[in-house]
Order: sequence, then C-alpha cells, then structure tokens
Amino acid sequence: MKTSFKNKVVLITGGASGIGRIMGRKALERGAARLVIWDINEQNMNDTLSAFASFGDRVVAILCDVSDLESMEKAKSETVERAGYPDIIINNAGIVVGKYFHEHSMQAISRTMRINADAPMLLTRLFLSEMMQRNRGAICNIASSAGLVSNPKMSVYAASKWAVVGWSDSLRLEMEALNKDIAITTIMPYYIKTGMFDGVRSKVIPLMEPEVAAERIVCAIERRKKMYALPFPYWFIRLAQGIFPLRLYDWLMRTVLGIYDTMNEFKGRTNTAL
Repeated sequence: MKTSFKNKVVLITGGASGIGRIMGRKALERGAARLVIWDINEQNMNDTLSAFASFGDRVVAILCDVSDLESMEKAKSETVERAGYPDIIINNAGIVVGKYFHEHSMQAISRTMRINADAPMLLTRLFLSEMMQRNRGAICNIASSAGLVSNPKMSVYAASKWAVVGWSDSLRLEMEALNKDIAITTIMPYYIKTGMFDGVRSKVIPLMEPEVAAERIVCAIERRKKMYALPFPYWFIRLAQGIFPLRLYDWLMRTVLGIYDTMNEFKGRTNTAL
C-alpha cells in the first residue's frame, strides 16, 4: 500500500524555502488538492506564492512561528478554514546554531529545542486526533543524520534531532499498536546544500543537492518508509556504532570520514537573535 499525494491536503512547516519549498512543489506536481505552507518568513512566503502562481488557489501560505504554541493554534484554525484538515503532514522547519555548547546562549538552547523537537510533536498533536478518527494519513518528520551521529558544534542540534528520531518512531509503533492506518516516516538526511548549512565542508561524503534530497524524501513518504536515512541507510550507521569500540568509531568518523570536522567553517543563515 502506498501513500498518494493526489487530491490530498499537504501541510509543510518551513515550506517557503529550502527543501520544504521543493517538497511543496513536488506535492503539487503529484496532484495535491491543497498545499499549506507554514513559515515565519513573510518575504519567503510571498516569493513562494509568486513562484507557485501557476498552481492557482491550491497553495495556502500561513504565517506561523512554530516555536510558539499560540501561533501554531491560530495557524491550525486558519488551515482548517482555508484548506481543511491535512492528509499529509511534513514537519520540516528547523534551525541550527553551529557553536560549541558552552558558546550557546540560554535563548539559543531553548529556541532550538522548541523549533526542532517540540514543534513537530505539538503540531502533530494538534491534528492527530482528527487523523485517527478518519483512520488515514501520513506524517513525515524530518530529523537529521545528527539524530544518529554525535558531532562537535552540533550538540544542541543533535539533541533536538535525537529527540525527533525517538519520538517519531515511537509514534509509528503506537499507530501500529492501535491498528491505525497512519504512516509515520522518520527522515535522517546528511547535510543538504541549503543556506541552513552554509560553510559546512565534508571530506568524503558529498553534501546532498536539495532537489535530489526532496525527491527522495517525497518518494519515502509515498512508499510509507518507516525510517529513512540518506545517503547511507540508518542501519549501517547503527551497525558501525554497535560493532566498533568507541575509540575506533571516533577514529573512523574523525580521521577517515572527516565527520567531526564538518562544522569547523560553518556559517549558516545569519540570525543575530541566536
């Protein structure tokens, strides 16, 4: 059984830029009845609406700060009013600070966890009951390979993504235990070439092209994949962590693959608030 985007209402957080915007376009190209974009950046939303003008009124853009529950509740009401309840939810919004832990401000720690870890859970909770009543739907949670692999200058980001991985797969098991036809897909991608990770340098594994990453994620949703890491399968990473002594595993990550040095020249998007 597959998940089809045709005639579905699709909700994407952080859908006005990066892979969120590309996934939105792909959903529309696959025949989605409505694409609902939640984003905090009004200019990006306007640009996206202009770029998607050929899709007419099938695109609904809603200004929302997913770090704030009240803003999310208002966005939910507007979503239901303008597009109906979503059939497919993609929790995509995220931020990364890219500093050593002791350099993080208290505000940065809290905001990263609210956006990356709390928001997917809260948004899903806002819509899950109705989805369970209908006994159909799909929820895709964009985590990160940082939800599998620890990395310097990513401590808080990694913490938030480890949280997403654990929660998302637990949710999958709950839906299965309750015999609900709601597909839960946990995505764990490597670095993607977007402004979010500007400055990242990868020694061996190439950064992923946004178009390629978005297509693979959308296909994973269609195929109802349970856990999907890219470019390497998540079980390969877990296997390496399980069979190698920590000293050897660290040597592999640091010296051979260069993973532990990827954030050395990180710039990311400029955000003085963090």
